[in-house]
Amino acid sequence: MKAQQFEVVRGSGNVYRDLRKDNPDVRQFKAILATEIVKTLDREGLTVRRAQTRTGIAAADFSRIRNADLGRFTVDRLMSIIHRLGSRVEIAVKVRRSPATEQASLT
Repeated sequence: MKAQQFEVVRGSGNVYRDLRKDNPDVRQFKAILATEIVKTLDREGLTVRRAQTRTGIAAADFSRIRNADLGRFTVDRLMSIIHRLGSRVEIAVKVRRSPATEQASLT
């Protein structure tokens, strides 16, 4: 069997941007929040049913979060779920110009 050649490409740090998905920054932020929710459920040994009882959030929503089906969730809803699980969210914002924006302003 012949070895395949692969091109190595340095990622941007955002897989959604690299895959040219719509709203890549929002998608990545939602994924980060969902990861924190799943880590909390795992750390505290909560099933989706027990998480529902504790937070009032539907068990089906916790299942969707576990399965990374985040299309129905807004950022603020995910943050609310984290809060109901007893954690706080702290956000630091960095604004950077994209390379395309910098190039356009130079011409």
